[in-house]
Amino acid sequence: MTRIFEKYDMVILDELGYISFDTEGSELLFQYIAMRYERKSTVITTNLIFSDWIKTFHDTALTMALLDRITHNAIILNMNGESYRRRQGAKK
Repeated sequence: MTRIFEKYDMVILDELGYISFDTEGSELLFQYIAMRYERKSTVITTNLIFSDWIKTFHDTALTMALLDRITHNAIILNMNGESYRRRQGAKK
């Protein structure tokens, strides 16, 4: 199944960490990220700081390996400020 998604030049994982993964889900995501590592672009959005990712993946070694691949040669944008959705809702 992951080979189907291998062809995409860019994949966006939006709101990573909004729900936690079970062991199988964590391992599948790691395999997918590892497959794309240094070959294709992956954009990840999250509200979590890196130290909180263990709460999502429940495995320290896997989380560290995942973060290692995600952050190597990455551009990290730390965006703080008012929520776009809240700002849009306040205008109505």
